Amino acid sequence: MLTIGYIGNGKSTNRYHLPFVLQRENIKVKTIYQRNPEHESWDRIAGVNYTSDLDELLNDKAIQLIVVCTRHDSHYEYAKLVLEHNKNCLVEKPFMETSEQAKEIFALARGKGLIVQAYQNRRFDSDFLTVQKVIEEGKIGDLLEVEMHYDYYRPEVPESVHSFNPVWSFLYGHGCHTLDQVISYFGKPNHIHYDVRQLLGQGRMNDYFDLDIYYGKLKVSVKSSYYRLKERPSFVVHGKKGCFVKETKDRQEEHLKIFYMPDNKDFGIDTIKHYGVLTYIDEEGTIHEEKVKSVNGDYGRVYDDLYEAIINGKDKTITDEQTLLQMEILETGVKNLK
Repeated sequence: MLTIGYIGNGKSTNRYHLPFVLQRENIKVKTIYQRNPEHESWDRIAGVNYTSDLDELLNDKAIQLIVVCTRHDSHYEYAKLVLEHNKNCLVEKPFMETSEQAKEIFALARGKGLIVQAYQNRRFDSDFLTVQKVIEEGKIGDLLEVEMHYDYYRPEVPESVHSFNPVWSFLYGHGCHTLDQVISYFGKPNHIHYDVRQLLGQGRMNDYFDLDIYYGKLKVSVKSSYYRLKERPSFVVHGKKGCFVKETKDRQEEHLKIFYMPDNKDFGIDTIKHYGVLTYIDEEGTIHEEKVKSVNGDYGRVYDDLYEAIINGKDKTITDEQTLLQMEILETGVKNLK
């Protein structure tokens, strides 16, 4: 049994973590620390201890893993505290504010023989897993180009912000999802071209980015905007013999937002209308077009991997090197904005 606690009792803990953890029989949630109990807005879970005394959580010898689910400007402080109390640590993303902070935290964990890692749950998005399946089946031939889109139409977000802070940029907040997918599957790139903008001008938030990430002849493009009234496809993949287009995103978040939880058998699962379309030409020159059944996603697989690492000593799936590379890309992307 892996016994865990949480720092933070807001949306992150209650929407993106607990619904998956509570399904797992080999993980026990013992304590949740809430910094501002007067703002408590989520239903309490039976059998879980809620506290406003951080020391109670940090000093509980039964707890092996503490999950940091707070704003990312406090991630460094809390992760350091957790590790100094000899607990393993899972940190929401973006992992830290800078790569220097990340290096320090990883070094502290290594020195204590502990595990610390980022909660990169989007590795287990249905659309991303389906794209991997299509690539590996080989029908589209040698891979040439991958486009990944994460679009919104939420102009009220950038228009309400009248200063620029690198760590509260759109690239930090949303690039950390898609960049981890790229790094986890394709590895370290040869070269990156950055187009990171403030569409409302200097002194406003970053609200658009378009990164072209090169791996030899392959180009992977990661694109996002707050000003897309109609979203672009989630993924477009081109090879020498065909292409695959996945119009819709993974549905886990969509379901969580309406409190349709993972205990429902069809939680997060695509129906046929959500399936992507594979188009390819075979060896005889015949063109085929077919729908591809989506691979099921599961954010909780981050916890499955952590269980194996902490309890059974297996290697981490989300490595220090991958997280550091992501942090360096985020820093580079916003360094010239003012």
